[in-house]
Amino acid sequence: MQAVIIIPEMEWRQHLARLDKLEQAEAARVAATTTKPDEVLTTAHAAEYIGLSVSALLRARRAGRLPGVRLNEKDWGFRRSVLEAYPRRYHRLTVQAA
Repeated sequence: MQAVIIIPEMEWRQHLARLDKLEQAEAARVAATTTKPDEVLTTAHAAEYIGLSVSALLRARRAGRLPGVRLNEKDWGFRRSVLEAYPRRYHRLTVQAA
């Protein structure tokens, strides 16, 4: 046998409104904390993306200027967010002579 509780309609609407607010707050919290996983690029793709040669990219990783992710025994990967934050001070701008 099920128990039945009778509450006034106004109180029921208040509970429903409160439940809606809680569900919206939870959905906003989940949306704010859910981040898209960072894409890992292979060494060749990362070098092309950042505008360096493969050897320069690997030198930067060995020097500790650019953290890498080990993909397998031979190859390294690099996170796109790390590549975007990499300082561009090592890039030389080519100036055309006038």
